[in-house]
Amino acid sequence: MRITVKLFAYFRDNRFKQREMEFPAGTRVEDIILSLGINLEEVGVTMINSRHCELFQVPNDHDQLAIFPAIGGG
Repeated sequence: MRITVKLFAYFRDNRFKQREMEFPAGTRVEDIILSLGINLEEVGVTMINSRHCELFQVPNDHDQLAIFPAIGGG
C-alpha cells in the first residue's frame, strides 16, 4: 500500500516533512513509526486522514498518516 507520511516538530529532524512511502498490506501505524526510527514513547498523536487513530490501526492505500510528538511542559 502507498501512503503519505507527514512528520511534525522534531520528528522532522534528519528525516523529512512529508513523503509518499510504500508498505506491505496490513502494516500497522505502530510498524510505520518504528520503521522511521521513532520511539513509540515519544509519539503523542497519530492521525489518519486528519482523524485520530490508534497505533494498532492499519491505514488504507493512499491514506495520509500524520505523526506528532508528545508535548512536554511544566
